[in-house]
Amino acid sequence: MARNRPGSGQVRIIAGQWRSRRLPIQDLEGLRPTTDRVRETLFNWLSGELSGARVLDCFGGSGALAMEALSRYAAYARVFELQKSAVVQLQSNLKTLKCEHADVVAGDSLNLLAQGPKGQTARQDPASGQGFDIIFIDPPFRKGLAENSIKALAAHNWLKPDALIYVETESELQALPIPADWHQLKEKTAGQVCYRLYRFEPESTQE
Repeated sequence: MARNRPGSGQVRIIAGQWRSRRLPIQDLEGLRPTTDRVRETLFNWLSGELSGARVLDCFGGSGALAMEALSRYAAYARVFELQKSAVVQLQSNLKTLKCEHADVVAGDSLNLLAQGPKGQTARQDPASGQGFDIIFIDPPFRKGLAENSIKALAAHNWLKPDALIYVETESELQALPIPADWHQLKEKTAGQVCYRLYRFEPESTQE
């Protein structure tokens, strides 16, 4: 059963304009913030790619990934989150940071992904309807959400050419339905977590 205690945990922004800021997060079932160690590795991988990027966080949770990207000067982030109390907390944290270039969209991530970017309007998005440069897939484990998110992203035009896709799963999950035009760049395992980075290279952009 979900526990709902506001401020029962914190997430720390590692670097960028909000470096070392600590923000409250909800203590909820399935909410599993990406650890500082994994985030530091991920954002080292993304170095040079974030400034001016449009970011989609498919499973917002604590907001750690989206806020880290925004801190490092991503131009815009859209965050999907199912649990209402987490949505409220995310919106509050963005307000605390005085961040006006992010939207938190409440709802089931798979349903939202099935709409495609042109099926949504977002208040803070200056390029609403367009695809994204960086996508985070970091869902609750052992529910098939990573696999289904990958399929939905590929089917509904969420990715710009050369987009980067980060996928974080339980380490025992070996087989993922990776499309042929997603090329793996990085992979690491830390304890019970496996995390991978892919680049979307559609055939029309390949030499």
